[in-house]
Amino acid sequence: MTHSDRGTDPLAPSYTEVPITKINPHIPHPARIYDYLLGGKDNFAADRKAAEALIEVSPGTREGVRAHRAFLGRAVRHLAAEAGITQFLDVGTGIPSQDNTHTIAQGAAPEARVAYVDNDPIVLVHGRALLTGDPAGMTAMIEADLRQPEKILADPAVRQVIDFTRPVAVILAGVMHFITDQEDPYGLVEQLKAAVPSGSYLLLSHITLDFADQVRREDFTKPYDNSSAPMVPRTHDETLRFFEGWDLVDPGLVEVVTWRPDPTEYQEQIPGGHAWAYGGLAIKP
Repeated sequence: MTHSDRGTDPLAPSYTEVPITKINPHIPHPARIYDYLLGGKDNFAADRKAAEALIEVSPGTREGVRAHRAFLGRAVRHLAAEAGITQFLDVGTGIPSQDNTHTIAQGAAPEARVAYVDNDPIVLVHGRALLTGDPAGMTAMIEADLRQPEKILADPAVRQVIDFTRPVAVILAGVMHFITDQEDPYGLVEQLKAAVPSGSYLLLSHITLDFADQVRREDFTKPYDNSSAPMVPRTHDETLRFFEGWDLVDPGLVEVVTWRPDPTEYQEQIPGGHAWAYGGLAIKP
């Protein structure tokens, strides 16, 4: 896809290695919406329109997304630096941005191995840049869909990076709210949990409307109605269910901004005061 292929959107990204038929710039995509909210450039006009509609409903959306991302960084740093985890299976990773899982993990444990999994062609193209991690470790980007965990677990590339006889951190950051109830979100997570041994961790974050009584669910999810994946906010109890059978690490399942905040980390003021997302980390007994 060259500059001349970018249609009427002069700010659209250029993807030289992905067949144009696999990318529809007119349909908002969660990964590109997220990229825009993080300040990235890998998005189209349709994605920016959907993102701005979210901001209109919730003025703190942009800051909340950044707080969500910061939670992921703190949790990965804890796993690599304090919990001794050196294997990470990051499913639904999204378009690479600053402070990716492998960057943080290998900063604490150079030998850390990270398998990124996503089913989006745009993410896969940008994921090639992730293969420049620490030479002492290993990083790979695998094309697979969270809705088919058995294929993720059987993928030869995943097996090359991850030794499933040793503890693994399964990362599902900001992805389960794109899986509808009809797609059996809890069953999908249970398959991933069952595949890893005792001492493994589940890192999960999820969008919620628990802090937004004034917002109607249909207004919040509407920007995603015409996207490639719907938005399904869940309550604290519904999110907690993903960790069933595992032991939550202190402070438990909490709003992402209150999960082990780092006093040295820049704390953005979030309009409305809430990030509208839960985050938690649990260990398999």
